[in-house]
Amino acid sequence: MSELKKIATRESYGNALVELGKEHEDIIVLDADLAGATKTGVFQKAFPDRHWNIGIAEANMTGIAAGLATCGKVPFLSSFAMFAAGRNYEQVRNSIGYPHLNVKIGASHAGISVGEDGATHQCLEDIALMRTIPGMVVINPSDDVEARAAVKAAYEHVGPVYLRFGRLAVPVFHDERTYQFEIGKGIVMKEGADVSIFATGLCVNEAIEAEKLLEADGIRAELINIHTIKPIDKALIVKSALKTGKVVTVEEHSVIGGLGSAVCDVLCEEAPTQVLKIGINDVYGESGPAQELICKYGLDSKSIYQKVKDFLGK
Repeated sequence: MSELKKIATRESYGNALVELGKEHEDIIVLDADLAGATKTGVFQKAFPDRHWNIGIAEANMTGIAAGLATCGKVPFLSSFAMFAAGRNYEQVRNSIGYPHLNVKIGASHAGISVGEDGATHQCLEDIALMRTIPGMVVINPSDDVEARAAVKAAYEHVGPVYLRFGRLAVPVFHDERTYQFEIGKGIVMKEGADVSIFATGLCVNEAIEAEKLLEADGIRAELINIHTIKPIDKALIVKSALKTGKVVTVEEHSVIGGLGSAVCDVLCEEAPTQVLKIGINDVYGESGPAQELICKYGLDSKSIYQKVKDFLGK
């Protein structure tokens, strides 16, 4: 079997914006002097009049995006997740969330896989921050196909959307010919009966590989891709949890406030279930090669496999 091609979802973001820009003249892309890194530079090249470099002034960029939305434009505000969600939280909350404006936030370089940039840039809290804002849609795509579909869906959705993208090139495992994206709907990647694994973002592919290892041991894991953290697919989560009786969540984010917390919110209300949350355990990241950090922090397929086995053995 040939190795899957790898594409960083931040590149998918830039490419999707160009395709949308050809069809929709109301799109304005704003960037905080990071067009090369967020990959909005390809949109800048294609549509120079509709790409605005605001400079290193994220809060100002957010206010401008809010103003554009009130004028009927569809602004895509772009920066690193640490700045788009972290430095920018109050502006996003009050200028975009409170008036429920039609602004899309493209946040790249999220998670531990930012690598050598280190703890200051490895945003592990953005999903938690964004899902607390009323009316904010939060999407964390897992590969190129899903990321491009998510950008299109974000444009079509009326209201604020937070899109989370990564720096690291990741395998493209979805088939573009058959893939269908719907905001708020999880995707069953593999049916099983012994444990439910809910994964998001970069961790979906790692969970796919972990499921193969579990299957070799006779463990039938149900694997579900949760690309939309908010609104989350409550019905699918409850259905799978009732089927298997044990739940594991996997995310490149703090175990506090992210996918794991969102799944637990659903289950504690509707189907109390034993849950193992795999993610970053209330610590900061560190500088190092992305793949080595993924392994060190237990987000690689072998670590997921072992943690699930230990969980089921308790």
